[in-house]
Amino acid sequence: MRPAGRPRALSGPPADVRLEPLLTVEPLLTDDARLQPLPSDDARLEPLLAADVLTAPVPPVPPVPTAPPAPVHVAALPDVVRRRARPAPRPYATEEPGRRVVGREELVAGLRAMGLAAGDLVLAHASLRSVGRIDGGAETLVGALREVIGSDGTVVVPTFTPENSDTSRLFLESTRGMTAEQVAAHRAVMPPFDPAATPSRYCGYLTEFVRTRPEAVRSAHPQTSFAALGPAAARLMAGHHLEDHLGSRSPLTKLYEENARVLMIGAGYGTCTAFHLAEYRYIPSPPRRRYACVIEKDGAPTWHSYLDVVLDDGDFAVCGQAMESRVKVRKGKVGAAETRAFRLRDAVDFAEIWMRENRPAA
Repeated sequence: MRPAGRPRALSGPPADVRLEPLLTVEPLLTDDARLQPLPSDDARLEPLLAADVLTAPVPPVPPVPTAPPAPVHVAALPDVVRRRARPAPRPYATEEPGRRVVGREELVAGLRAMGLAAGDLVLAHASLRSVGRIDGGAETLVGALREVIGSDGTVVVPTFTPENSDTSRLFLESTRGMTAEQVAAHRAVMPPFDPAATPSRYCGYLTEFVRTRPEAVRSAHPQTSFAALGPAAARLMAGHHLEDHLGSRSPLTKLYEENARVLMIGAGYGTCTAFHLAEYRYIPSPPRRRYACVIEKDGAPTWHSYLDVVLDDGDFAVCGQAMESRVKVRKGKVGAAETRAFRLRDAVDFAEIWMRENRPAA
């Protein structure tokens, strides 16, 4: 994630204020060039005062007329959702001629060679394009992964929604050229996050396939949710606090405590979600900024503003390369994709030290 400019009132951004993106999504996880996220700027945020945000006037937001939602299965835990089966994204690469077909057996062999085994808890990142022409697309890859980790294993993927923001590059692009009144009107009709239905458009085919499984459980954060399949899914996804993207009250901390494996198939360290947890820990009081998102409250869309840690993945690639000299990282191939696997706890512990030594003092 990239740092942001100074906070502003929630009625819409003034024309002369430059705002940075809410979060930098994981471009290597995106398998369609049309969905590639826009690049972020390099400015670093100055810490914000809580008073700057908490005293900002919040205008009422009119309800958005919508069709009645489809029924969903709600887990026993109130902040996670089990969903009915929905149409899966189109299997990627099955229709591309001239590329070597990668089947399930080859994927299973490659995943086992990366050290994955029955009962593992895995945080997965993948670029299906890098794997090759998968026979069956995302469904085959997820099936291979679940075969390797078995019925006792759980797979977790990020299902981020950066478009639910009024400071992200996506929002700024969609409102470019609008008057202040038009921006306010656009902002007023943005739909609230629905964990049962809101797609994750910018994290790739694998994550969207996992999210839409009937047995999938998704955490409730409107911007940085995760989805999981397996016996530990509901427990891991529970309790994702609205004002904590990727810190102590997010699934990342539970993955850290349980020493999950990180699997990166065709994805570089710049997309390593685990490193974000270190941003909450590398100094006692990391820089913070204002975030805002649309949630449903009392049956109507409502903008919610809050302070959280500045998330900036601009140095993750360098941090990851440095990590390889200190942490056990298994390298290999899954299909045609260069793949890495390592323990999440090792990665976060290393990143804490690295950020403390290499990031400017707050």
